[in-house]
Amino acid sequence: MPLKKLAVYTLGTIFLVWLFAQIGSVNAFIKTVKMLAYREQGELLRYGGASGTAPITKKQKEELYNRIEQAAKAHRQAPINAKIDRVWKAIPGLNGREVDVEKTYKLALDRGETEPISFVYREIPPRISLDDLPPNPIYRGNPHKPMVALMVNVAWGNEYIAPLLRTLADANVRATFFLDGTWLSKNERTAREMLRQGHELSNHGYSHKNMSKLAAAQAEYEIVRTEQLLSGLGVKNALFAPPSGDFSAETVQLAAKHGLKTILWTLDTVDWKNPAPETIIRKITRGLEPGSLILLHPTAASAKALPELIQNIKNKGLVIGTVSDLISPRRVPEVEAPIDF
Repeated sequence: MPLKKLAVYTLGTIFLVWLFAQIGSVNAFIKTVKMLAYREQGELLRYGGASGTAPITKKQKEELYNRIEQAAKAHRQAPINAKIDRVWKAIPGLNGREVDVEKTYKLALDRGETEPISFVYREIPPRISLDDLPPNPIYRGNPHKPMVALMVNVAWGNEYIAPLLRTLADANVRATFFLDGTWLSKNERTAREMLRQGHELSNHGYSHKNMSKLAAAQAEYEIVRTEQLLSGLGVKNALFAPPSGDFSAETVQLAAKHGLKTILWTLDTVDWKNPAPETIIRKITRGLEPGSLILLHPTAASAKALPELIQNIKNKGLVIGTVSDLISPRRVPEVEAPIDF
């Protein structure tokens, strides 16, 4: 090829390379200008999720905020006050629920995920709580709370405590163990293991006496002595389950004097009579309702029944918590239906 022609081709190639580079720069410049045109308050927001490409406009932001406000109005749930029931005595209140509009809106913009909306909630405490009521026994949690509690009264025998603990651990369930003081004084290591596994320890009196038959000084000793033992384990207790479910109005007042709520039960396994495990499962499953307090003891019957009983509870869409969890006004968000709007 002649030298002159080669030079022309070379210069032409260089020009084309330069031209494409300039076009790329121009396109990048135009793209940048368009992106900056949608920048508001120094923040680039995208509409339609992480994979979206179109920036969110002012109109779309207004529409998003209005949708959240409408959902908040439509789905607000009012709190329920604690009350004294003629049959069930003290019934705990339950927090209400409402959408936190500002936090929901900010979250949607921060994530760039406006379809669907991820709602942020806040709880609304009731006007009247258990602490506002005169002392009364508690037989159940709030019937609108999708939770139940297992209460295990321990006064004698250790043979079936380990199997119960294994079942609870396998099911990731926490129970409340009401401990007799005499038993606790001899089984501190076992009690500490219960604590280590995340269970709640509470007061079951000191020597399993019928509280209604005791003089005031004796009844107080039964409560106070066990409180001292629990305190020695680092437990800050707020519950008292009278032995055999025996109590009087004076018992409830005495427990309240020491900052304790008197706890009874909704459903009794009657496992101390050694029924067939199937009998326990059938009876408790049939009677299960939101708010149920289920009484067990460390017996062979309950140890065998507990795995299926726990599964049946979960199959009914109920969460198993401690007694303190159950009687608190806190909601159970993990089983509550999200807003569909």
